[in-house]
Amino acid sequence: MADVLAAVTSSLGLRNSGLTIAVAGAEFGWGSTGKLCAVIAELRRSAPVPLRFVGLASRLSRTLLAAHGVDQWYDVATDDREAVAEVVRQEHVSAGLVVLEGAAASSLEAAGVPTVFVDSLPFLWTRSDLPSLPLDVSVYCAQRCVELEPHSRDLLAAVSNLQWVEAVVLENTGTQGANTGNASPTAVSFQRALVSFGGLRSPTLTDWTSYPRVVLPAALTALERAGFSEVHVAGNLPQEFPRDPVRASHPSDGASMKVTYGALPHAEFLRHVSDADVLLASPGLTTLLEAGARSTPVVCLPPQNLSQIFNGRFHSRAVGADTRVRWPDDVFCEEAVLRDRTSSEEAVLRQIYGGISAAAQSPDRAETAVGAGVLAALERARAGADWSGLARGVGSGGARQVAGHVLALARPTSGAVSG
Repeated sequence: MADVLAAVTSSLGLRNSGLTIAVAGAEFGWGSTGKLCAVIAELRRSAPVPLRFVGLASRLSRTLLAAHGVDQWYDVATDDREAVAEVVRQEHVSAGLVVLEGAAASSLEAAGVPTVFVDSLPFLWTRSDLPSLPLDVSVYCAQRCVELEPHSRDLLAAVSNLQWVEAVVLENTGTQGANTGNASPTAVSFQRALVSFGGLRSPTLTDWTSYPRVVLPAALTALERAGFSEVHVAGNLPQEFPRDPVRASHPSDGASMKVTYGALPHAEFLRHVSDADVLLASPGLTTLLEAGARSTPVVCLPPQNLSQIFNGRFHSRAVGADTRVRWPDDVFCEEAVLRDRTSSEEAVLRQIYGGISAAAQSPDRAETAVGAGVLAALERARAGADWSGLARGVGSGGARQVAGHVLALARPTSGAVSG
C-alpha cells in the first residue's frame, strides 16, 4: 500500500491539488453503505490530496454517509448516462467508487470517469446476471469469499481487470470496544442483544415490511423468554414501522426487558456490535463480517433473499457453530431454492418473497417456528464458537485495497476543493 500511495503522490504532483470522487451504492440494504463508509474513511486517511465526494442516487445511504462528508447528492437515475455525464462535467469528477450498482459504474465509465466497482457477492452471480455486471469497468474488485462455484468462477473470468480484495469493512482499530471476551469458543452469559434488519429494499419486492412483521416479534419474544435485559432494534426500518409488543409474559422475577429502536450511524452501529453480548441479524454479509472482526456472537435470523442463504451457511461453517434460524418449509425450502437458482433466479426470488409475504398474512405459525428457532440458536451461541472465523478467513483489509485502486485511477481536478 505504501508503494501505491507513493506512486499516486508522484503522479498527482502538487499536494494542494484536489480530487472529486463520485460514489454510489446499491439501493437495497445497508451493506453497500457500510462498504462506502469504510472506503471513504480510508481514502480520507490515506489520500495525499484533499478530497470531495459527490453521490449519485443511493437515497438509502445518505443518512449514514452524512458523517463522511459527501458534499453533494444528485437525484439521477444511475442508468441515465446523459444525466450522469452532466454531473461529471459539473463536478469535475476524477474517479468513481461504486458498490454493487452496475449501472452507475457503466454510466461513469461512459462519461470518461475511471471507476472502481466493488462486488461483495461474487459467489451469487449466474449467467442471467451478466447484463447487470460492469465487466469492462476500470477496476473490478471482487471480495474474497468462502466458496465460489464453477459457474460463478467462469463468469468472473470475463471481467477485464479483476482484482480480488479482502473483506471491505471498517477495520477494528481497538477504539470501538472490541468484544474480545467472546473470541474463544467458551460458554458465555447473554444479557444485551442487538437486533439488526437490513437488505429490505429489493427493487423486486412489493412489500418489504412482510419480513420484519413476522421476524421482529418472534425474535423479541424469544429474547424475553431467554432472560435478556436490554435489546436495541436497528436497521433500515422506518420510524413509522409498527412495533409489535413482545408477546411473552414477563420473567417470574418481575424483571422486564428494555427494548429501544432506531437506525444507527455506521460508527455507532459498530460500537453497538462490539458492546452487545449477541447480535441477531438478517444475515447480510457485511454485517456478519463486521461482527466477526469484533468477535461478537451472531444468531442469523431467517434469510430474506438468496444471498442470505449463502451468507448464513458460510458463517456457520467458518465459526464452527450452526446458529442459523430457518424458515419452516411451507414458507420456503432452502434446498429447493438453491437447486433451482441457476435456471431462473427471478423465479427463485418470487418463491422466497412470495413465501415470506404469505407467512405475514397469517403470521402465528411462522412466528412460533421462528421464535423456537431463535431460542435454539441462542443456546448454541451460548456454548461458544470461533466468532472471528469468517472475518479471519477472508481478511479485513479490503477497504485499504479498494482505496488504493481508487487513488491510482484518480487525476487532480482544476480549482480549489475542500478536504
